[in-house]
Amino acid sequence: MDPIEELVRGFQDLVAQVPELVQPLVVMLAGTIPFIEGEVAAMVGVVGGMHPILAGLAAAVGNFVCVFVIVLLTSRARTAVMDRRAARVTVGAGLSEPEEALATEKPESKGRAKFKRWIVRFGVPGASILGPLAIPTQFTSAILVAGGTPRGWVLLWQAIAIVIWTTVATVSVWAALTFVVGV
Repeated sequence: MDPIEELVRGFQDLVAQVPELVQPLVVMLAGTIPFIEGEVAAMVGVVGGMHPILAGLAAAVGNFVCVFVIVLLTSRARTAVMDRRAARVTVGAGLSEPEEALATEKPESKGRAKFKRWIVRFGVPGASILGPLAIPTQFTSAILVAGGTPRGWVLLWQAIAIVIWTTVATVSVWAALTFVVGV
């Protein structure tokens, strides 16, 4: 038995000590963690001996639930900020136009400018699907909603991205274990 096969079998023995009903919940919980997300959580589940479809579903659901909560929280925060900004502009209506502009505008950061160019170039679908290559889906969804993208649109494209990337990761690790490692 080669070292990789031995490592995989040892990990599967460790996972086998966890009740079968709890294993998908552990994978789902792992899917909620940024940088782990559905992709790595599904890989852990498959390597741990779970059925690939169950591992992929659990990981994707965990990732999406976390993104859903973040989108709702970010949307509420954006609404509160925009309402407060509108109230401040109304109160500052007595200011001259240049003073009002200074009171309400901050210089745009390099990161925000870069992200805006990225959104203009690829749109929400591209940002959602390509985003996991650079940053977690939780961060991407928060940035999109904070920037004013409708939350339904963000949730739709984040769900599609999560399904795509989790499926790719699940199939890849299953194929590697089946055809390369022989487990």
